Amino acid sequence: MAKPAITATLGVVRQALATSLFQRSSDTEGKRAVLSYPIKKLVPDAKGKVRYRFVVDAGPDPVTGKRKQVTRTFGTLREAKAEYASIVHRRYEAQRAPLSQVTVDEWLDQWLSMKAEDLEESTAYSYTMTLARVRGRLGHIRLPDLTEEHVAAWMRWALQEGRVRGGKTGTGLGATSVEMSLARLKEALDRAVTRGLARVNVAREVTVPRKARKAERRARAAVPPWSVTEVRAFVRAIAGDRLQAPFLLALMGLRPAEICGMRWADVDLDEATVSITNTRTVMGNDIVVEKDAKSLAGERQLPLPAPVVAALSAFRAAQADEKTAAGQGYEDSGYVLVDARGRALNGRQLRERAYKVMDRSGLRRVRLYDARASCLTYLANQGIPDHLLARWAGHADARTTKRWYVRPDVEDLRPAADTWGGLASGSAPVHEENVRCGSVNG
Repeated sequence: MAKPAITATLGVVRQALATSLFQRSSDTEGKRAVLSYPIKKLVPDAKGKVRYRFVVDAGPDPVTGKRKQVTRTFGTLREAKAEYASIVHRRYEAQRAPLSQVTVDEWLDQWLSMKAEDLEESTAYSYTMTLARVRGRLGHIRLPDLTEEHVAAWMRWALQEGRVRGGKTGTGLGATSVEMSLARLKEALDRAVTRGLARVNVAREVTVPRKARKAERRARAAVPPWSVTEVRAFVRAIAGDRLQAPFLLALMGLRPAEICGMRWADVDLDEATVSITNTRTVMGNDIVVEKDAKSLAGERQLPLPAPVVAALSAFRAAQADEKTAAGQGYEDSGYVLVDARGRALNGRQLRERAYKVMDRSGLRRVRLYDARASCLTYLANQGIPDHLLARWAGHADARTTKRWYVRPDVEDLRPAADTWGGLASGSAPVHEENVRCGSVNG
């Protein structure tokens, strides 16, 4: 720090803090006060350089609320004094500052406005919806008055009766939904602490009980994706359906948003390839958002299996006939997934039409998105290498693919049982005779 700057800093801070920030020693008449600095002169180092060090209370940690101390070391006493004065001054100003009158509702509005600049439109919408669950019960509270008990009480209420849409009103929200709302609230409160609007993040230690998370995992496990037999039954059911090609693309493991955003310009029927570069998603069942692929890894080119090429060729020919029949009323949008008048369909419409096929065919209802897991599980079972599996799925990391989308069922495990049967029956192949159980050298 330059000498003029140091001198100015010391002068200003001494004048502002002389009343209460440093230890004061006064004479018997109370006429003079002497500022003292708890700065230690360190012994010279190996190069003979003298340094100065101090430890000071810097006020409460903005996240934990615990008092924190900082240690600073400088090459000159003047620099050490200037930094010490600056730290104590900041602490003093923070203690004197009046607490914010902003309510939780008002702060969430401000925070969402700031976050929207860095988020995709669909992500910003998701943030808005997850925080809407919090506002009704906590929104009116001033930020400084919000307590951990307020947040914990909201969490318990949400798990028991917090549902207002997407199911029976008044029933409990899922643990994942509550965790998402808590995560967004914690993030917003962290920013409020940084801005000096709240002293601590009171939601930091509030978590969804382990029992609720386990119950949700058990409920999800009860609805597995389609087995190979069910996939083949669906393939038979969609034969001749107008949307056969989009349904087959879903069975290939494409995300519904990728199917909705696919354009005929992305499809090369001669080379039997498709480029995934565009997505169309639905917010709130009626707002359509179009954007690039989900990630750089999601932007990929895939080969098309022969049945899918044939279905896409038939779909394209059918759309040409529909365009001729509709005349001027046809909307030539360029998308693959369109209705009979050329208007682009969204993910909700694709899902509803898939459910009709499932119901008509007596098939177990699953989300169309879950066909992705059926596809990737089948490919993994057929020995497709991990790096190709991840590339097919549009993931940057193969661990993501295997953790979330490869879900073997009991029939997938049958070959393992048959192999073990060879061990028990003594009918193992000759090359296995010298392999010992548990051996790492076999």
